[in-house]
Parts: sequence; C-alpha cells; structure tokens
Amino acid sequence: MDRVAPRFSPVWLVLLGILSVQLGAAIAKDLFDEISPTGIVWLRLVTSAVVLGLVARPVLRGRTRADWTVVIGFGVTLGVMNWAIYQAFARIPLGIAVTIEFVGPLTLAVLGSRRPRDLLWVALAALGVLLLGLQPGDVTLAGAGFALLAGAAWAAYILLSAQTGERWPGLGGLAVASVVATVLLGPAAMAVSGTALLDWRVLAVGAAVGLLSSVVPYSCELVALRSLKPAVFSILMSLEPAAAALAAIVVLQEFLTPTQWAAMACVVVASVGATRSGRALTEPVPD
Repeated sequence: MDRVAPRFSPVWLVLLGILSVQLGAAIAKDLFDEISPTGIVWLRLVTSAVVLGLVARPVLRGRTRADWTVVIGFGVTLGVMNWAIYQAFARIPLGIAVTIEFVGPLTLAVLGSRRPRDLLWVALAALGVLLLGLQPGDVTLAGAGFALLAGAAWAAYILLSAQTGERWPGLGGLAVASVVATVLLGPAAMAVSGTALLDWRVLAVGAAVGLLSSVVPYSCELVALRSLKPAVFSILMSLEPAAAALAAIVVLQEFLTPTQWAAMACVVVASVGATRSGRALTEPVPD
C-alpha cells in the first residue's frame, strides 16, 4: 500500500509554530500595563501545564531519583527561561530581546563543533550584539541582561530536553516540567500581580498566550520532527528573531531601525552557520 503523504509540510508546521510563539509574546507584552510580566508568564505556564498534563498523562510511579532530578532541573530552566525573556520584553523591543536571547543556543551550537572556522560565527553574532548597543535608548542594560539570562536558560533547556526525553516518554517529561515551572513562579506571580490574576479578561488572554506560545508550537514541532531532520529544524528556528520583530510590528507597532535589522541579520546568519556546523542545537525549542 502506498504511503499517504502528510497533509501539511513539516517545514510549514515549524514556521507556524514560530509565528505562533512570537504572536503570543507580542500579545503578552501588550498586556503588561494590566498585569506584570511575571503574572502573564505564570498564566502561560499554567495553561501549558494543564493542557500538556491532560494530553500526556505522565506516569509518575516507579520513577528513579535520577528521573526526578532531570525533570525538576528541566522545569527550573523552563521557568527561568520564560520569566527572564518576559522581563526582557518589558524593557526592550521584542525583536531585539529574542535576538540577544539567541546568543545562548548559538553558543551551544558552536561548542558542539570542533571546526576553528566556526569562531567566525561567534564574531558575527558579537558584531550583531554590538550593533544593537549603538542605540542605547532602545537597549537597556537590564533588558539585555534578562535576554542573556533567558539565552543561557535556553541552552540549558536544550541539554536537559534531550535527557528528559530519554527518561520520560512522549510529552510526559515536558508536562511534569511545566508543573515544576508553574509551582516555582507561583508565589512571585501572586505577590506582584495580586488581584489582576482574578480578572477574567486577563485570565482569558493569559490562556490564549499559553495556547499560542506553548501548546500550538509544541504540537507543531512534535509532528514536524517525525519527518524533518533535526539540522533543518534548527536552521528554521533561526528565524525566531525576525518573526519576533514582525509580530511586534503588527501587534505593538514596535518598529526597528535599519541598524537594528542589520544586527538581527548578523545573529540569524551566525545561528544558521553555527547550526550547520555544530551538533548541539538539535532539540525542539519553546519561547
């Protein structure tokens, strides 16, 4: 019997996931006047934990201490990554924040390569970051710092994602990690957001952000990676900064200067080049 062709190209599924993530981020930023970044990212994690828990139904019995250590670490990096990038969104333009954040996985990709020429990708990425610093009015030290923290957590997430996938089948590990991240950020979200978390409009938008930024992209990536080579997937993920900038233009009317677009192009090209040479950046990535 002939094999039935997939309804959607895996490349288009990945692109849909990328656009969904960044659209969710732009919608979240638009809500920062009503609820803190910590509050909205917590609502996103709650939505992700509930949906993934119902879908994955992870088996908790019989787990070893090593299983729990890995998945808890995975959850901590997931929480820090999301919290830090939303703090960056609150301080600097969306596209710039995601561009700086990409330094984390890009560094991981370069470390996975043994070719000296790959240092050129590091230099190109550094040039991009320096170009962003030419307009300090748009890039604050705190905003850049939070974006770099998110990038470091992203790199850790990639490494722990592989270990979690080996120990927890399907989406089970991700579901448990989402619960860990939710519990981790819960007290801070309640402390800084207070009664805003009881506003039905805020809850509804927070749930929408969770669906757009977590559930939809995770589902698209899961299906796409069944037939898409990890290297191709990683190269496609290098489009994240550009997608973030476009989402910010559409939703927030947040426009970048030509210099900032050039800086973003440097980081995107460096990411593509490093990914093609390296071996580390091969896991599905969330934002």
